[in-house]
Amino acid sequence: MTQVIEKKPGLDKLKNTKIIFVVGGPGSGKGTQCERIVQKYGFTHLSTGDLLREAVQSKSERGEQLNALMKQGKLVPIEVVLDLLKENMIKNADKSKGFLIDGYPREIPQAKKFEELIAPCNLVLYVKASDDTMTKRLLHRGQTSGRVDDNEETIKQRLKTFHDQTFPVLDLYEKQGKLAEVNSELAPDDVFTEVRAVLDKVA
Repeated sequence: MTQVIEKKPGLDKLKNTKIIFVVGGPGSGKGTQCERIVQKYGFTHLSTGDLLREAVQSKSERGEQLNALMKQGKLVPIEVVLDLLKENMIKNADKSKGFLIDGYPREIPQAKKFEELIAPCNLVLYVKASDDTMTKRLLHRGQTSGRVDDNEETIKQRLKTFHDQTFPVLDLYEKQGKLAEVNSELAPDDVFTEVRAVLDKVA
């Protein structure tokens, strides 16, 4: 017997809402660019990393399980991430000009599940930086952040996971004509100039 997955009430509000996925490796500068996009375009920024860390800090049973996975640099189950995204999108649907989904999807099944259970995305913005640059940024951040995943061994695993899982996602959206790439090796202001050139066409 086929299980029927019910969509949460309120998802009909998202049918005509602009949804942009922001994809990039850890330390690529996604967060910095998302802040600027929110300020200029009025989008609601939802970072899957932030949502997961909030769940971890709640000290719930689910939070403890997520904490163990994040320490190992492993991916969190898709169901958990989707639930967190759905709850927050529905909560902000009436007042948002669109949604900026930061750090999602990380693999093809996540992309397909999001479109199946929530809505299709309008654009995938790939914030691209070299492994060397991302590692240096994360190690520098780790000196003050206190995050359990900002250490050299875990960073190496996180980058490998990113390459293995996310590159097929980029290929998928490139074939759909939804992928746009910006060079985050540049200074933040220059990166945002590239970002604006992309978003002005869809926002």
